[in-house]
Amino acid sequence: MREFVVEADGGSRGNPGPAGYGAVVLDAATGQTLVEAAEYLGVVTNNVAEYRGLLAGLRAARELDPDATVHVRMDSKLVVEQMSGRWKIKHPDMKPLAAEAARIFPAGRVTYEWIPRAGNKHADRLANEAMDAGARGEQWSPSASTAELDAGRSAGAPGAGDADARTRTGAADAAGTGGGLAAAGAEGVAADPGAAGAAGAAAAGVGEAVVAPTAAGAGEITADDPTAASTAPAAGSAPAASTAPAVGNATGPAGPAGMEAATAADVRAAKTVASPGWGPPDMGAPATFVLLRHGETPLTPQKRFSGSGGSDPSLSAAGREQAEKVAASLARRGTIQAIVTSPLARTRETAGIVAARLGLEVTVEEGLRETDFGAWEGLTFGEVRERHPDDLTAWLSSPDAEPTGGGESFAATGARVAAARDKLVRAYAGRTVLLVSHVTPIKTFVRLALGAPPESLFRMELSAASLSAVAYYADGGASVRLFNDTSHLR
Repeated sequence: MREFVVEADGGSRGNPGPAGYGAVVLDAATGQTLVEAAEYLGVVTNNVAEYRGLLAGLRAARELDPDATVHVRMDSKLVVEQMSGRWKIKHPDMKPLAAEAARIFPAGRVTYEWIPRAGNKHADRLANEAMDAGARGEQWSPSASTAELDAGRSAGAPGAGDADARTRTGAADAAGTGGGLAAAGAEGVAADPGAAGAAGAAAAGVGEAVVAPTAAGAGEITADDPTAASTAPAAGSAPAASTAPAVGNATGPAGPAGMEAATAADVRAAKTVASPGWGPPDMGAPATFVLLRHGETPLTPQKRFSGSGGSDPSLSAAGREQAEKVAASLARRGTIQAIVTSPLARTRETAGIVAARLGLEVTVEEGLRETDFGAWEGLTFGEVRERHPDDLTAWLSSPDAEPTGGGESFAATGARVAAARDKLVRAYAGRTVLLVSHVTPIKTFVRLALGAPPESLFRMELSAASLSAVAYYADGGASVRLFNDTSHLR
């Protein structure tokens, strides 16, 4: 049975005040760092932040091996004694957090140990990095983290600095996602059971030295997401995710000093591998677009095309509940500085619910509207295939093909979204902005950021009320930080 060590910490500058957490998962046998996690939480108490760090560490350990045993080390006497059952939990904010932590692993598989603060430097530094990022209006970036170096984590353990053995979880990931793994489509199966099965692949958080592939999706397209998969041939046979070159495996000078220098070089090399094409640090903060797909409408579970040329449905009761949940999640993060929405009813309603929670105004941007699906609006995929088979085949084969009846091609949608992107990047340089939009525009933001071909639109799954994120830098570079995160809905 595998054994992990979790070190976790949280802090609040004001108690309550701007807060963040940090957590590290280590291999108990080697001392190797396996996962780092950090997140800015907005305004909460110090104890709540400590519990959130514990939760993040336990979830990350479970993602690595749900059958493992875990030894938790924290400098919070309160959390250690309460989770060990020796102290009662009286505060109402901590009772649900403690109960949730106790459910992550079966009873008896997690033990707790109090350690001095000096022994918890790694997690402490991650928490402070998250709070510093939040103070700048940014998300914690694993690629920019120096917590492991600052903490002086011993390099004597085998593999202590190997970037190819380590996973990082960023603040762009909602709590508990463990690196931005994409959730399966929440909208049910689609009308075409023979459609391609690449939907559901995950986009990793920025700065990961290794991108871990996820299981392929079930292979059916979703009704309200007609581009989730297609019968178009797959473009090439590239693997679902790429692995960065292993770094830091060369032998170095003998002795502790030499090993520490080698480890430092390994970590620096990993950051270089994880940050291709990024400019110098004086570029300033990027414009970060958090991309929110609207909540469900009555057409979503019916698996019908729903673009900008149809009935313009409002949210269903389920969709409003989804919007409330994502609003609560974004409020906890505290990083959104502005909200921009598509003009359609379902996005404006979703944006309004979030804006009310965050205390922000909403700006409407025409370029964020969904594709016009022409005569296919309101139809299922099967109905379109039955009524317009030739037009559907052409649409699945070429980005220049339009839906029946003069709808909008994906090429036209792409040009419109690119123009809106450029306009918004100029307007919100250095800020974190929530863009509330639809399936095709959000997939297009991601496709353009990755430099992927148009057919990649048919290889992505995007769930209702999901969050994705792309950062845009002053040198013109872009970085996908999150894709199809639905952890806030669970």
